[in-house]
Amino acid sequence: MVKRFLLFVLLVATGLVTGLALSARVADRESVVTFPSDEAPPPEPTTGAAPVAQRPAALPAAVAGAPDFTAVAERTLGAVTNISAVQVARRPNSPFANDPFFQYFFGGDPGEMFGYGNRYESSLGSGVVLSADGYVVTNNHVVGQNNAEVTVAIGDRRELRAKIVGVDSWTDLALLKVDATNLPVVPWGDSSKLKVAEWVMAIGNPFSLNQTVTLGVVSALGRAGVGIATYEDFIQTDAAINPGNSGGALINSRGELVGINTAIFSQSGGYQGIGFAVPSNLVRRVVDDLKQYGEVRRGSIGYVEVSPLTTRLAEELRAPGTDGVVITQMSRGSGAYEAGLRPGDIIKAVNGQAVANPSQFVRVVADTDIGSTARIEVLRDGKTSTIRVAVERQQPRTPRRR
Repeated sequence: MVKRFLLFVLLVATGLVTGLALSARVADRESVVTFPSDEAPPPEPTTGAAPVAQRPAALPAAVAGAPDFTAVAERTLGAVTNISAVQVARRPNSPFANDPFFQYFFGGDPGEMFGYGNRYESSLGSGVVLSADGYVVTNNHVVGQNNAEVTVAIGDRRELRAKIVGVDSWTDLALLKVDATNLPVVPWGDSSKLKVAEWVMAIGNPFSLNQTVTLGVVSALGRAGVGIATYEDFIQTDAAINPGNSGGALINSRGELVGINTAIFSQSGGYQGIGFAVPSNLVRRVVDDLKQYGEVRRGSIGYVEVSPLTTRLAEELRAPGTDGVVITQMSRGSGAYEAGLRPGDIIKAVNGQAVANPSQFVRVVADTDIGSTARIEVLRDGKTSTIRVAVERQQPRTPRRR
């Protein structure tokens, strides 16, 4: 009886040892399939059986979907600059200037009680060299609204004082001039040829990190109603645009400037995949005016405020749909009022171009030649008519800088 029991124990132990050995061998064979190194795995003994598995070959770049922008970056990095601006701001000397309780109990201007003093405020951003003789474009909010001392750090690490040629608050652009020659430049691209999902590269100085490159695609074109500027016709991209990238370059795969990076849409202040750039065709038009006049000349029909045409408004105004914009306010002394436009009118088109939203209405009127006549298609009391309005020069909102 004892011998039989010992024999049974011996057989069980032998089975366990054999099972462990087989498990270890299977584990070794499985480790070959997931070999982590770039080197080839050690060869298996030749047994005539089919191999267990083989590593797939590396995917070519074209299959992976990422374009090669190395040559483009090499050509364009030197033309993107760092911009630093220091401006003097007049601020109340009161320690309670931003205290809501002080404002509630005392009201008024705390500077009247404590006096005023000068405060130095600095800002950082990026810029793009447009010409070898030193013209640089950046964002208006980078240089500020006041008279600022602006320094441009170019690609060879030289820091040059810049003169503000002109600014345009409508598009948030500014033109600078530095005393230099033979600077590297980025050639102009045609932003009207951009397509959604086209690859683009953003260059800038986010968080003071010079000449940083990010890659993405064009997410949308003609984006308006963002609330960033008065004149909105943005390129939307998912290329990372972080604080400090403002004024930097948006480059296409041919190494051409197709936009000036302006802003991000973010709830945290960081990158969330939604950035906006001013199209190069608009930048070029603004730059040409700033060079020639020190300001941008735009058309105007006087003070006319419009709002989107909602379903409820359309019903009240007897409109068949929600196409167009409705006049909510206007000046009695404006050319539009004198020509016959009135609050409550629905503007359907300007010069034959359909108007879909308030931003588009502003753009179409602003782009109309000064001295010409704008043909405005209006819907009033269910009837359509065309009113002709003389286009005057839009009064600049910022002083000329020279």
